[in-house]
Amino acid sequence: MQGSMYIKNTWYPLTWSRNVGRTLARHVVIEENLVVYRTEAGKTVALEDACPHKLAPLSIGTLKGDTVECGYHGLTFDCSGSCTRVPGQANVPASLKVRAYPTVENMGMVWVWMGDPALADPSAVFDLPEYHDPAYSVVEGDALPVAASYLNLADNLCDPSHVAFVHKSTLSNPEHGDVPVMYERQDGKVVTWRWIIDSPLIPIFQGLKPFEGNVDRWHYYHYYAPCIAVIDFGSAPTGTGAPEGNRQDAIQMFACHFITPVDATTCVQHWLCIKNLPSDPATDRRLAAGLRLAFDEDKALLEAIQRNEVKPRSTRPIKLAIDVSSVRMRRMVDEMIAAEQSAESSVATA
Repeated sequence: MQGSMYIKNTWYPLTWSRNVGRTLARHVVIEENLVVYRTEAGKTVALEDACPHKLAPLSIGTLKGDTVECGYHGLTFDCSGSCTRVPGQANVPASLKVRAYPTVENMGMVWVWMGDPALADPSAVFDLPEYHDPAYSVVEGDALPVAASYLNLADNLCDPSHVAFVHKSTLSNPEHGDVPVMYERQDGKVVTWRWIIDSPLIPIFQGLKPFEGNVDRWHYYHYYAPCIAVIDFGSAPTGTGAPEGNRQDAIQMFACHFITPVDATTCVQHWLCIKNLPSDPATDRRLAAGLRLAFDEDKALLEAIQRNEVKPRSTRPIKLAIDVSSVRMRRMVDEMIAAEQSAESSVATA
């Protein structure tokens, strides 16, 4: 499957930085098995999770200093993937190595480069300025396994229209399902948005700020191909000019979704929330629980869709006007994959 539905030359979210330590852990990204650990100096390392001798997973071996010892015959590999020791053999062939994947850490996340290491630019890793802004606080979420294609999850994260029907108890009010959605394809991303004017506050915002009366609400869905979605959503008192840019008395949040494609029918959704409100343990716990409830609602639907997708069918799903953003998202991913494969072919034939 690899090569037909994945972009390789990009930074993929691997796992939360907090989860990488001095133990060996196995991860799967675009159908490639990795062993991940942290060096004694604190640097993250990602290696191919298969010893080239008998293909035993290195993740079930032993971490010795900054090297990994295979648990089958003791071959040892350093952070670059080179073999440094073959028990019972003085000579270590130079060809005896495993692939090493570039990594970088940002926004509490370890990112991994699955393509050509020479193209891995750490400065190109995704960043949201508000994450580092002291005027905002961060609620770091978890890693939600989803038994669905990463593209199906991306569809969901390009789609404000589903919120009124799926998230009635958390992120919306059911009467706003007919509010129109706007969209635009920009450089490297698709933006989808809508405004709901003079509306009650959504349930998850209740009690966060002392609003009186209704609010004007916005949802801006920023999808960055292939695996990042940032939802800028918030509320301001009705009539105070939020649609024109005045959000001085508003609640604003950025729900960041970092998707790790595992295989054709599985992905992992890492999420965090950045808000223009002070950090408060009780409030943050309630907010995290509310967001997790919303994402679990999405998970249940997406997994049910995936189960139907893999069954033989005589008809194809029907596209509607509300699907414009997801169609453009998938077209963008297809174009990026085609361009990458074309470039690889040109190099191979040169």
